[in-house]
Amino acid sequence: MAGAHRPPRRPLLAALGRSTVRHRWWYLVTWSVLVVAAFVTALGLGPGPGLFDRLTSGAIEAPGDALVVQDVTSADADGPALIGSVTGADLQDPELVGAVAAFAEDAGEVDGVAGVEAPVLHPRWPAAPEALVAVRDQDPAGGAFLLTVELEPEVTFPQARDVLVGLETAYAGSLAERTEAVDWGGVPLLVDDITDQIQVDLQRGEGIALPISLVIMVVVFGGVLAALMPILGAVASIGGGLAILLGFSYLIDLDATVVNIVTVMGLALCIDYGLLLVSRFREELDAVAPGVRHRDLSAEQVEAAVVGALTTAGRTVLFSGLIVGIALSGLVLFEAPIMRAIGAAGVAVVVVALLVALTLVPALAATWARRLGHRRGAGAVTDDGVFSRLAWAVQRRPVVTVVASTAVLLALAWPALGLRLTSSGTDLLPPGADQRVFFEQLEEDYPLVAAPDVVVLAQAPDDEVEAWAETAAAVDGVLSVDPPQDLGTWPEDVPLAAGADADAPLVRLGVRVEEGPLGEPAREVVDALRAAPPPADGEVWVGGQAASLADFVDSVWDRAGWAAGWIAGATVVLLFLLSGSVVIPLKAVVLNVISLGASLGLTVLVFQHGNLEGLLGFESVGALESVIPLLVLAFGFGLSMDYEVFLLSRVIELHEQGQDDDTAVRLGVQRSGRIITSAALIMIVVFAGFAAGHMLAIKQTGFALAAAVLVDATLVRMLLVPATMTLLGRWNWWAPGWLRRVHARVGVSERAPARGV
Repeated sequence: MAGAHRPPRRPLLAALGRSTVRHRWWYLVTWSVLVVAAFVTALGLGPGPGLFDRLTSGAIEAPGDALVVQDVTSADADGPALIGSVTGADLQDPELVGAVAAFAEDAGEVDGVAGVEAPVLHPRWPAAPEALVAVRDQDPAGGAFLLTVELEPEVTFPQARDVLVGLETAYAGSLAERTEAVDWGGVPLLVDDITDQIQVDLQRGEGIALPISLVIMVVVFGGVLAALMPILGAVASIGGGLAILLGFSYLIDLDATVVNIVTVMGLALCIDYGLLLVSRFREELDAVAPGVRHRDLSAEQVEAAVVGALTTAGRTVLFSGLIVGIALSGLVLFEAPIMRAIGAAGVAVVVVALLVALTLVPALAATWARRLGHRRGAGAVTDDGVFSRLAWAVQRRPVVTVVASTAVLLALAWPALGLRLTSSGTDLLPPGADQRVFFEQLEEDYPLVAAPDVVVLAQAPDDEVEAWAETAAAVDGVLSVDPPQDLGTWPEDVPLAAGADADAPLVRLGVRVEEGPLGEPAREVVDALRAAPPPADGEVWVGGQAASLADFVDSVWDRAGWAAGWIAGATVVLLFLLSGSVVIPLKAVVLNVISLGASLGLTVLVFQHGNLEGLLGFESVGALESVIPLLVLAFGFGLSMDYEVFLLSRVIELHEQGQDDDTAVRLGVQRSGRIITSAALIMIVVFAGFAAGHMLAIKQTGFALAAAVLVDATLVRMLLVPATMTLLGRWNWWAPGWLRRVHARVGVSERAPARGV
């Protein structure tokens, strides 16, 4: 079957290559303007708000009862609030009431403040039980109480910091003399801290990844200019990615964690693609101008090298980008808004990475071709080296290699069977962060002020609601059930849920459980309450964080089959178009699934079981963030296919040139091994840079993707793939006759002249 692949049709990429050479200054100036504009806009240096001013943060949501409860209970909610925890006060001092009243009056003059509440301002203070809820330990002798400052609904979370400045001034002028201190917190400040931490982590990750990547590529290419090309492409990709995310923030609520996840993907891909293209460009220079000094290269030789790189490695990059984009587009099929946001934004960033790789990097290569110095490093391809010797060793013992490698992968994947998910709130911030400490102290000192762990919405006659509440109170793990809170009738702006009556009264019940809103008791209570019969003449909806997590997991399982089918099916089709085989694509999907299972198992072992806490700087919450498995599967699948395409394209070239199967595999491993290893090392550095940040979700994502790349580039790509291809032999290229005829008509190839490419 050698040489059975369709001859290449490459006018588009060839024309693009000629265009980037002949109009390189136009490309460079255009990209420079676009990148500067992107950074200025995204970072808020222009007239409008920046990306980090428009981010949100909250619980992971998916359609279900928990979302119904949230929409109904928040329909008539006031604006956001700031909470002041006042200590060192004498609550039995009559003059304290006047000082608090003066603070309330001064605070009311601050722009954005709608009102102030304090227990000492209650008409029946200190006899009112509802007022003592906002007193530490509900004991006036404790000397601490809460100030609740309601903000106007139009106040954004970043603007809450400006309001806080005014509140601190008011406190200094009225309450400071009669109290020791006040600590401020609230959801607006928490979200603002999370977005600030993400921005810091993004800068930290880039600050680690880019310099180390540059050093690695200088070693790989043997020169600074060649190494700079992928790095400059990566910087352009970062700017483009941030600008795209800013645009998405006007279309959807963009969770803060999306920014680092999507940006790091664009950064890694752009370096990956740039490395491949620059390496191939230098190979093409060696081929079209053997022995010619770099300063003596003619314009025709430079153009031929760029065109050759784009029509070979450029095709590989294009296929890789399509597969990564398809893998990320699978996230759009899920119902949870955050997954759709990550999927849509991720696909857009992949497009940016492709545009950078196929236009900016070739333009830079054409501009600096005569200044690249002696062409050694990644451009020097030989048929004998460490990777060919590794492949030869694998081919001598293919069965042993397959069995041993698969056993290792399955062992690494084993912990993933005990995967436990969570949806952290304040735990996203590192230990000791101001807002995390504030909310932890608030829950300890003012337990009744904190939101109940489980929230139940009920619509039934009063006596039936009371009877159902008594049943709920008897469930194992329930500490107490708050008195019913009247909510009126169903809000007009909230869609009517199944079983609801638009005119019947609604009540809210707060259920408090052991170990917090996401502990195992809360999850069991949610399951028990949902399984319990509803009132005879009504309906109940169970919400809260544990309920939201359960709805998210159920939603994921409902769509997982469709998403997996789309990703695997589209990948198989693309790899078939590239290889003309149905065996190679199916094998690639199976090996990638096993590899991703291993990386997920490693992540569970570290973050869920708490290993390496000191080394990585985190405190385990006994679970992974709920979005991590999906991100690992989607992003990791795309990255793994990157290396599959890199290796496969070389093997196909050699196979088309008439090499026997074993030789094609061995030389393919040799000629792609250095690029795959270098790209993987850079990818690991990039992801490790972000794993060094403080946000737990970002740390988990960075570690998981670094593990995925490490496992794939070593056990899978260097051992399992050559071993399985050796065992299959000519069957690697098998396809039914009708599919061979289809490939002959529509298939593509990266075929190149037989000159040792």
